Amino acid sequence: MSSPHQSVPPAKSSHTAPEGSDTGGGSAATVIRIPRLAFLGVFILFMCVFFMFVGWPIGLWWLLLIPVAVTVWVLRTQTTVSPDGLDLRTVFGSRHLDWSQLKGVRIPKRGYVRADLVDGTEVKLPAVSYDRVRDLAVASQGRIPDPYAVPPAAPKPAEAEAEANAESKTAESKTAKPETAESETAKPETAESKTAKPETAESKTAESKTVKPDREATTGEPDRSE
Repeated sequence: MSSPHQSVPPAKSSHTAPEGSDTGGGSAATVIRIPRLAFLGVFILFMCVFFMFVGWPIGLWWLLLIPVAVTVWVLRTQTTVSPDGLDLRTVFGSRHLDWSQLKGVRIPKRGYVRADLVDGTEVKLPAVSYDRVRDLAVASQGRIPDPYAVPPAAPKPAEAEAEANAESKTAESKTAKPETAESETAKPETAESKTAKPETAESKTAESKTVKPDREATTGEPDRSE
């Protein structure tokens, strides 16, 4: 017979690790390490050293340690970005930085990116060069800003709006000027009236000539032309 009491799953407490965290079912950490293409350089270095070793094995055996040291450096050097902070690992040690300790990052001209801490010191981030800063910013989930991101356009201030209004007013005043130009085009009509003056002078001389025979008729002088 089945028991009348059914089993109930326990309630989640504050000590239960959330799903998807480092201590839970999944890992959200991002590891930034030296590119694996560096092993090609290690192989070339080993071949160069090997030919020298074959020439004098007793005296040059220590040269074989150089490719081994470089391989260890490539494998060990990395920076792990997680919700808890940054885990820095080098050849000779490791260090953990909480996000509360981080003030910002600095990109030098040469070498790895430096992390500026709240206490005024700085720490080198292994394997994080200037071309990996964007990966670091994405993995930090906004805790570290992306220096290559384009900032959003800032809203126009009140002064810019006032300048825009002033420009619109000046544009409207310029559009009103052609009306005055039309009034200036009416001036040639007055010039035509000035050209009509010689006609009045000719009409006066013609009138004077027509008046002379009338004077001769009143004086009664004979016409000398006969």
